[in-house]
Amino acid sequence: MEKRELTCIGCPLGCAVTVTLENGEIQSVTGNTCKRGEDYARKEVTHPTRIVTTTVAVRGGCKPMVSVKTKTDIPKDKIFDCVRALKGVTVDAPVAIGDVILENVADTGVDVVATSDCREEPLRKQA
Repeated sequence: MEKRELTCIGCPLGCAVTVTLENGEIQSVTGNTCKRGEDYARKEVTHPTRIVTTTVAVRGGCKPMVSVKTKTDIPKDKIFDCVRALKGVTVDAPVAIGDVILENVADTGVDVVATSDCREEPLRKQA
């Protein structure tokens, strides 16, 4: 019998949750105070996922980078593939929150979207 100790991130309580497994099968989940805790623990033990946040370069924008994230969570083992796929991405300004920056990142079926705005840099007059 195997026990895994987790801190739940399903709500602000941060319950200490214990998942008991036998032969790779979940036998029990204890310590959670709400249904979200049980759901989180079961998913974390069987198919852990994460939302990836990072930045990409912006060409012609008011700032050099814009923040982005995966629209939903992706398998934990795809995180580095996702970051590698975004490493060379440069987008043209303007960028708006929610704009799709990269579709189907790392063959996950999940898009990467902008999480901040970046307007175009006004052209500067030459003297």
